Amino acid sequence: MTDMKPVIAATLAATMMALGACSTLGGAAVGGAAGAAIGNNTGDGDAERGALIGAAAGAIAGTLADDD
Repeated sequence: MTDMKPVIAATLAATMMALGACSTLGGAAVGGAAGAAIGNNTGDGDAERGALIGAAAGAIAGTLADDD
């Protein structure tokens, strides 16, 4: 199982940088955090893959939110 401390630290750093940025970055940061947590706690415990999928989905959702 992956140690979550580096994943959480990187996600928090990205979130802090994204606070003043566009919704795409904010969505990617939040999606990455959620994906890492879900990926770590389900299935094969792959937090990295969950973070990548969550970040991509969050970026897409943030981009769509920016367009509205």
